[in-house]
Amino acid sequence: MNVLSAENLHKTWNEKTLFQGITFGLSKGDKVALVAANGSGKTSLLNILTQRDKPDQGVVSIRKELHWAYLSQEPDLDDKASILDNVFLSDAPAVRAVRDYEAALEQHSLQASSVTEKALDAAMEAVTRYEAWDLEARAKTVLGKLNIHNVVQPVAQLSGGQRKRLALARVLLEEPDLLIMDEPTNHLDIEMIEWLEEQLMAKSLTLLLVTHDRYFLDRICDRILELDKGELFEYPGNYEAYIENKHHRYAVAQAEQEKAHNLFRRELEWVRRMPKARTTKSKSRLEAFDDLSDRAKKKYQDEATEFGVKMERMGKKILELYHLEKAFEPDTCILEDFTYTFKRGEKIGIVGPNGVGKSTFLNMIMGLERPDKGKIVAGETMVFGYFDQKPLNAPDDMRVIDVLRELAEYLPMADGSRLPVAQFLRRFGFANETHYQWVGKLSGGEKRRLQLLKVLVTNPNFLILDEPTNDLDIVTLATLESFLIDYPGCVLIVSHDRYFMDKLVDHVFVFQGQGQIKDYPGNYSDYRAWADSEKQRKQQEKPVVTSAVTPSHSEVKPAQESRKLSFKEKFEYEQIEKELPELQAHKQRLEEELAGLSTEFERIQAISAELAQLSDELDSKELRWLELSEGL
Repeated sequence: MNVLSAENLHKTWNEKTLFQGITFGLSKGDKVALVAANGSGKTSLLNILTQRDKPDQGVVSIRKELHWAYLSQEPDLDDKASILDNVFLSDAPAVRAVRDYEAALEQHSLQASSVTEKALDAAMEAVTRYEAWDLEARAKTVLGKLNIHNVVQPVAQLSGGQRKRLALARVLLEEPDLLIMDEPTNHLDIEMIEWLEEQLMAKSLTLLLVTHDRYFLDRICDRILELDKGELFEYPGNYEAYIENKHHRYAVAQAEQEKAHNLFRRELEWVRRMPKARTTKSKSRLEAFDDLSDRAKKKYQDEATEFGVKMERMGKKILELYHLEKAFEPDTCILEDFTYTFKRGEKIGIVGPNGVGKSTFLNMIMGLERPDKGKIVAGETMVFGYFDQKPLNAPDDMRVIDVLRELAEYLPMADGSRLPVAQFLRRFGFANETHYQWVGKLSGGEKRRLQLLKVLVTNPNFLILDEPTNDLDIVTLATLESFLIDYPGCVLIVSHDRYFMDKLVDHVFVFQGQGQIKDYPGNYSDYRAWADSEKQRKQQEKPVVTSAVTPSHSEVKPAQESRKLSFKEKFEYEQIEKELPELQAHKQRLEEELAGLSTEFERIQAISAELAQLSDELDSKELRWLELSEGL
């Protein structure tokens, strides 16, 4: 069943043609990745598919009965509302049912009548139909998995990463039939990404996503759409199949280009010899010549370009960290007695959950943050290049090429040559026509790429990269990987991109929280395999508890503070309120009947047993009613 179709889409932005004449469709259950270079129009295409923008030409249709959701890079949230309230701002059927129930319950509480009771019953039936009584509990669970715990916190106080994770939680809780996601793994740590993979693999939904995370793409998607120079190409299978098929497509295209080039050379000779009087036949041949010229000039590139740079000379002393300690009040310990001596050419990855201090650690090395104790000693010849998570520092009315020319005109290469910055831009995916474009017209991903080049062009011998893969397209990632593999200096990388880490690092610093850092030899996948085996071993060694142990008085937990009722608890409260009068009336009828009996022994015995059971039930429900009423 076709759930989404796009036919003959055209879009131009800032006089640049993003795509023209592209057509594709999604069937029920498809899980498709959309890949392209930054600035090629990925987000523009998603905005058109989700009706946030209109194409210059073409039609998009989504099946009317489908519920769909969109995770954009700029979440649409209500800053004045709380985190939990924002979760329930969606238009999903289950969320609507809960909102309707809340409104009906409030109206019935203010002015009870047969009309409000009927509306409340209908709302309760809808919540039951959509299995939404525990929606609030599910929301807190999903938010907790994404490291958001204070659900009453105003959204205005959240960081950019927290806002993106809140928006992700909202679309997951909607449980749509069709889910469209733009870079869902940005601002997630590795554990969150692996949890998200499990969620998406378990759900029977149709999925279209833009992602640069190649392991994520491999695990989730069964088809890849590539937007390349305004055209759309389709590749069945995973990332490996995509690379193989794309390489084959380029090889075929290059062979065709060579053939076109030879024909072009012969046609050029004919054009030069052609007499001035142009017949209809010669005009048609000229038109064919123009088309041939375009095909002969068309260029194709592989995923990555290899090049070696000449870095600044590196002395014997690189970087030494002695007994570093760092903590933030009241109880967040970042480092506890950490010592390490960096060696020449090391490539180290840093992994760990969000909030454990990875960026703080990098800032201390760069002198932007002071340790509480300990000493950091850098060698005299060390030149650091720091790529942090801050936005590009360049005015919007500056030319792209001038951003680099402010720092250097040439980049020294390992073979002794000098690479002009224009060529350096081209090697990282900036076509010639973009070099004199205003910075303000770049996409978010292009700005991030230019920010990276600002660091690389300074020719450092120690690179510190904080989440370098965020917002970079797959082609740029492959180029950066090639650059770093051949890079002779030291590299320290914080990244949630497992593919990127596995390809580059020699060992990893694992930030385990509370100041503890484990230095594990090998890449991230090696560490994860070891960690999983250790976890399994400890579970097998854990003793089996055969008897219940009564906790001592000191171990008994204090009673929980009063809290707001969940939707399910509110429903339970309403039900008990209805049942209590009925149970009490039934008990009174039995007591009256029992009082009138004198000789019917079997009936007296039956009523007595029923009354005992009824009293227990009433006691239990009244106690539960009191507990729930405290949360109102």
